[in-house]
Amino acid sequence: MLRYLTAGESHGKTLVAILEGMLSGLRVNPAKIDKELKRRQAGYGRGKRMEIEKDRVQILSGMRGGKTLGSPIALSIPNRDWKNWKSVMDPVRPSKEGKVTRPRPGHADLVGVLKYDQDDIRNVLERASARETAARVAIGAITKILLSEFGISIISQVIQIGRVKAKVEGLKIGEIKRKADDSKVSCPDREADRLMAEEIDRARRKGDTLGGVFEIIATGLPIGLGSYVHPDRRLDGRLAQALMSIPAAKGVEIGLGFRASELLGSEVQDEIFYEKRKGFYRKTNNAGGLEGGVTNGEPLRIKVAMKPLSTLQKPLSSVDLITKRKVKATVERSDVCVVPAAAVIGESVASFELANAMLEKFGGDSLSEMKRNYAGYLKYLK
Repeated sequence: MLRYLTAGESHGKTLVAILEGMLSGLRVNPAKIDKELKRRQAGYGRGKRMEIEKDRVQILSGMRGGKTLGSPIALSIPNRDWKNWKSVMDPVRPSKEGKVTRPRPGHADLVGVLKYDQDDIRNVLERASARETAARVAIGAITKILLSEFGISIISQVIQIGRVKAKVEGLKIGEIKRKADDSKVSCPDREADRLMAEEIDRARRKGDTLGGVFEIIATGLPIGLGSYVHPDRRLDGRLAQALMSIPAAKGVEIGLGFRASELLGSEVQDEIFYEKRKGFYRKTNNAGGLEGGVTNGEPLRIKVAMKPLSTLQKPLSSVDLITKRKVKATVERSDVCVVPAAAVIGESVASFELANAMLEKFGGDSLSEMKRNYAGYLKYLK
């Protein structure tokens, strides 16, 4: 079983991640992790913090000679902005600088200080910040490498920002990836790409923020990952939890999602076919690759809705923690729109859950053992 922990504050010295349960013999190139970290920092609508940070991973343990050892993998991603925050964020010496007492509506600010008995919102926002997701992307990059060993790939596309919706129906997987990679908002629809950028510009001029929707697509998954026997083993539930844990995520749809509720059963269910060469397959994929919490061999397709960010340059009304007087909420350095970056984070957390499901199904202490188990299972399926 894979599991991970992350640590670190937004303006602290470094972000740390520990990945436990990874098998031995997996070749991991740090450049592939750095590539995913760079993707997370990109996207139209990001703020000035992304101009400061140039995220690079440092592998501290769990590998030797470029391959995993089977022991815990420790990763560090230093914060370059730490040099400007040393006195404020010193882990040992108290600081009177940077105290925040005006909570932002929609953020963890107020609930966090009340829950943890704090009088300074900075003690909450530094960890509640989406900066933590850089550590999750680093973990996800390693699990992506594992999945690729079995011909499994995962991509994403932005299909909505604000009120602008992309036309992506009927696009093939390769076409989605190529066009999304060429887009500044990771959208394969060229016209929507332009309109989304304009929408972001309008929100920026108003001091406002924008949300949207991205879709994750995983291909090459075998039938049989996950289980229907207990709620916590259903892969749909595990994926939904992982994706909902991304800051600002507010909804998850698998396959047709909410649209399925409007249709007849005969219009929703994916009919089953069989060919000796292909085995069991479907001609439609309304289920989004999951039935009964188990993968059915079709591409996994999941949409995630992101709300607009809580930090506004024209802040909303709030109440000061100390004086209890009406004030304007705190303004922190922030982004206008993070939907393209959130799509990268979505790929990472989904990759982790899929890699975990693969390890549960095919087991082994080494990559070679897992591959033997996998090959035997594929033979059985046909």
